[in-house]
Amino acid sequence: MVQYIVLIAKNDMMIKEVNVKNILTKSNLPVSDYSVNPYIGCSHGCKYCYASFMKRFTNHLEAWGTFVDVKYWEPIKNPKKYAGKDFFIGSVTDPYMPLEKTYKRTRAFLEEMQGSGCKISIATKSDLVLRDLDLIKTFPDARVSWSINTLDEEFRKEMDHSVSITRKIEAMKKFYEAGVRTTCFISPIFPEITDVKSIILKTKDVCNLIWLENLNLRGDYKKVILQYIKEKYPKLYPLYNEIYHRGNRDYWEKLDKEIKEFCKKQNLEYVRNDDSLKRGIQEPPIVVNYFYHEEITK
Repeated sequence: MVQYIVLIAKNDMMIKEVNVKNILTKSNLPVSDYSVNPYIGCSHGCKYCYASFMKRFTNHLEAWGTFVDVKYWEPIKNPKKYAGKDFFIGSVTDPYMPLEKTYKRTRAFLEEMQGSGCKISIATKSDLVLRDLDLIKTFPDARVSWSINTLDEEFRKEMDHSVSITRKIEAMKKFYEAGVRTTCFISPIFPEITDVKSIILKTKDVCNLIWLENLNLRGDYKKVILQYIKEKYPKLYPLYNEIYHRGNRDYWEKLDKEIKEFCKKQNLEYVRNDDSLKRGIQEPPIVVNYFYHEEITK
C-alpha cells in the first residue's frame, strides 16, 4: 500500500514523497532474488524505456519521464536474514537519477543493508553512483552496470536525459579500478544505429562483463520509436518494419554471428543468454548475448 504525503512540482517534474510498507519485491529475474526500487518513475525519460508499463500499476496519468515518487519505507526487519541473497537495485527506475543527490533513498537502503551479507547489483545511467563507491565496496560480490547503447552524444541526447557517455565510462573505470565488478550493458541495440563493436572496444578494459540486449519494442513506446526511425532514419524504416512488425529475427542472428567472430579476434569469450549465469565472471571480460529473451531461464 502506498500513502502519498508530499507533492512538489520542480523543473516540470512532478515529485511525490510516499510511504510504502516494504522496499523489497520478490524477483522473477534470473539474476536476483529481490528487486529494490527506491523510486517510482524516472527523470531520464528514455524514449525506449520498458519500465513505462509501471504506469498501469501506479495510476499515474503524467507522461513517462515527467514524474517521480520518492519512497520512504518501514525499517527492514533483521537485515542479516538476507545474507547470500541477491538484490537488484534499479529494475524499473534509475536509483541514481539526479533526485538521488537530494533524497538519498538509494544510499539509505545501502546503509540499512550494510553488513547484512546480501549481494547487490546496481543498474544505472549515472555517475552519481561514485558518491557511494566506498559503501558499495563493503558488499560481497557487488556489481554495478551502466547502460550504453551509443558513442554518439547527439543520438544519446535524443533518446534520454542521462549524463554523457564519457561520464558513464569514467565512472565505470573508477569502480573497476576499485575492485568492484562492473558491467557495460549495451542496451538497447538499435539495428544499424548502435555500433556494438566500437562500444566493446571502448569499454572492454574497464569492465568484467559486457551484456548485449536488442531493442525490444512493446507497449506505447513501440509507436514512438518507429515514428522516430521513420522521421530520422527513413532508409532504415523497412528494416525496422521487418523486425518489429513481421517478427523477422534474421538481423539479430546475423549480428550474433558477427559479434561472435569479432570477440574471437579480440580474445573475448562470447556466450549466449543464461550460460553466463552458470559460469560467472572471468578475465578477460565475457560478452553475453541476451537477444533471445524467451530462451532465458531462471
